[in-house]
Formats: sequence, structure tokens, C-alpha cells
Amino acid sequence: MALLTVGFRPFYLLAGALAAVGVPAWHFAPGEVLGGELYLAGPAWHAHEMVFGFAAAVLTGFLLTAARAWTGLATPSGWRLAALALLWVAGRVLMATGPPLPAIVVDCLFLPCVSLAVAVPVVKARNWRNLPVAAVPALLGGANLLFHLDHVGLIALARASGGALLALDLFALLVALMAGRVIPAFTANAVPAAKPRRNAYVETLAFGTLAVLLVAGPLGPWVPGGAWLAGVAAAGALAHLVRLWLWDPAATRGEPLLWVLPLSYAWLPAALILRALWLADADVPAASAFHALGAGAVGGLMLGMMTRSALGHTGRPLKARAVETTAYVLLHLGAALRVFGPLAGVDAEPHAFAASAVLWSGAFALFLAAYRPILTRPRTDEPSAD
Repeated sequence: MALLTVGFRPFYLLAGALAAVGVPAWHFAPGEVLGGELYLAGPAWHAHEMVFGFAAAVLTGFLLTAARAWTGLATPSGWRLAALALLWVAGRVLMATGPPLPAIVVDCLFLPCVSLAVAVPVVKARNWRNLPVAAVPALLGGANLLFHLDHVGLIALARASGGALLALDLFALLVALMAGRVIPAFTANAVPAAKPRRNAYVETLAFGTLAVLLVAGPLGPWVPGGAWLAGVAAAGALAHLVRLWLWDPAATRGEPLLWVLPLSYAWLPAALILRALWLADADVPAASAFHALGAGAVGGLMLGMMTRSALGHTGRPLKARAVETTAYVLLHLGAALRVFGPLAGVDAEPHAFAASAVLWSGAFALFLAAYRPILTRPRTDEPSAD
């Protein structure tokens, strides 16, 4: 069964389905679909499912597939992959229905299982370079546990949904790490005239500022001197802008499979600029900063990598069609409306949010429609293998 041969196949489909359905469900029918009697309701459900549901599923599919390439060893397939996918599905159902204890246990089991599935071949192959990446799902699992403990009142994080914000900061580091690997390499391979470069000082500042924000973010008001943290975010924005410029992003403009990646990465410095303004008590809502990171940088980079890796790993040409290009445009328009809509005034905000939900989820609905046949059928070049 082609669907269960490698991790990206089921998990890209599951992630696309949740993104296509979950955002409209949250925005247009919160009372009926996500009412207050459920385990997670309203903003808590939205924050949790977009981070620990959608983004975690994409990450799982990517890592299970990448670990094979890194090590030459097998990752879960067949019934083991089906069991992992069913564990994710059970978590999504219980997040909405409860009861709380089974919901917490099942949901918190998933990410450590993913981390173990990736770490085993990495350790066996002594592929130490990628061991920190294999640990990312376990770290996200810790943030997920904090989210649940905060939600049931056993601990009190500095901000509502603080566990989800901690996970977003982990994803920011992952976005910076993976973008630094793939964007310069893809650009140089596809465009011989391009000259992507690196600078050690820029790299240190870019990752250092994200690490400081990761540690300080959950502490919120307990961190003394919020102004200095705004300065850290501003310095990080500058470092990531310079980093992106060094990769020669203009050279990718002729190919959507290429330009979607630097375009998505550009949301990371935008998120840091908005975060700096928010921390400095400017009239910028925190939600704009975190949606720039989540909907723009994480969502955009994930859609770009989902399409590219699905085409490549099923033996298809790495060439964007109209459906991919349309999906990329819809996602980034949706992210822009969600991020900047609140800055346009109270009257425009509800319309911007509604349009954002339709556009962003529509991008993944297009992905789901176009890639369901690709992800459920054998490779085009080797029908019996994957």
C-alpha cells in the first residue's frame, strides 16, 4: 500500500486536511463546533491544533522521510506508520471531545514516539550532525505537556497558551536551521548564476537571538527589563534579513518551487520586528507577531517543502504547476491579512480575519485535492519501491 511506505505520505495528507478544515471551523463556527463544553475550546483549541496538530504532522512526515536519506536506514512503514498516524488522529479527536485525562495522555504520547522513530536510525548510523534535529519533536512534546498542564490549572505559564508560544519559538529555530540548509543549496543547484553566501557573525546573531527569545518568552512578565528583550527581537530581525539577502533570493524569482521558500522565510524577520514593537509597548498586538511566525513563516515553509518533497520522493519533476503557485499565493495573502488586518483598524479587522481564514485554508484545500493522488499512488519511476 503506497500510502504507508514512507512517512511523508500519510502525514502530509493529514496535515493538509486539518489545515483546510480546522481554520474555517475555528473562525466561522466556534460556538457550534468548538463550544465551551469540550476539552479544548475557542482560542485554546485553535492555538493547540495549529501548532501541535498541523505543524507537528508536517514535521513528522518530513523527518521520517529525511531520516531515511540521512542514514540509509528504515523509518516506520506499514503497520508501524499506520499506528503512528492513528495515534495522531486519536489525539485530534480527543482534543475536541475529551475527557481531559485520556486526551492529555494520548496527545502527549505522539511527539516522543516521533522523536524515537527518527533518533533510532540516526544513532544507529552515527549521523550525529542530525541528532539535534531528531530531538526537536521531543522538545515540542515537552512544550505540549506544559500547554496541557497550564490548561487544566496544574501550572500557570506567563501567557495564555504559553506552551503553544514556546513551541512556536522552537519552530522558529527549526525554520532558521532548515532554511539555512535548503534555500542556499536549492538556489545554487537550480540557478548557476546565483551566489548564495554565509557569514559566521550573521549566523551567530541570527540563532543567538532566537535562542534568547525561546528561553525568555515563556517567562513573560517575570523577565526583568522588557525593553532589552525588544532589542533582542529587533537585532534578530536585522540578522535574519541580512541572512536572507546573502542567499540571493532574487535569483529564485522565475520558479515558484524556489521563491516560495525565501518568501516564507521573510516572514521570520517580519515576525521579529512585530514582536519587538509589541515588547516595546507599541500599538501592535501580540497575535500579529505570532501569526507572522506561525501562519507566514512556518505555514509557508511547510507548504513549500510539502509540495517539493512530495514531487521529488514520488519520482515527479520538480516543477510547479498552476495549482502549486496558486496555493502559495493564497497562503501568503491569507497570512498578510491575518497579520496586518488588526493594524488597519477595528472596522476592518473582522473582514480581514474572515478573508484570511478562507485564503489560508484554501491553500491547503488545493494541496489536498492535487496531492491526494500523488501521495496515495506508487512512484512514477519505481512502482514497487519508495
